[in-house]
Amino acid sequence: TDSFSVDNGIIVFNARRWPLMIDPQGQANKWVRKMESDNGLNIIKLSDSSFLRTLENAIQFGQPVLLENIGETLDPSLEPLLLKLVFKQGGVN
Repeated sequence: TDSFSVDNGIIVFNARRWPLMIDPQGQANKWVRKMESDNGLNIIKLSDSSFLRTLENAIQFGQPVLLENIGETLDPSLEPLLLKLVFKQGGVN
């Protein structure tokens, strides 16, 4: 790995927001897949017919999600998630 990739990995671990990785060579994609494989990683694309259902289930059960191949615009339903707007329901965040 090069120092740029190491720096990006440190940023991902310490970021307050969800990381956006521009990854033309696929290195970050492979790294995330390997890092989260034991945690039940869900890999989805905005073009998947059930991407929202998969995303909701992953959030509910605390599983990681890798959203691949996004374009310049995102589905508006993702905005609360990206802003980390959370609420308590039944005493649970």
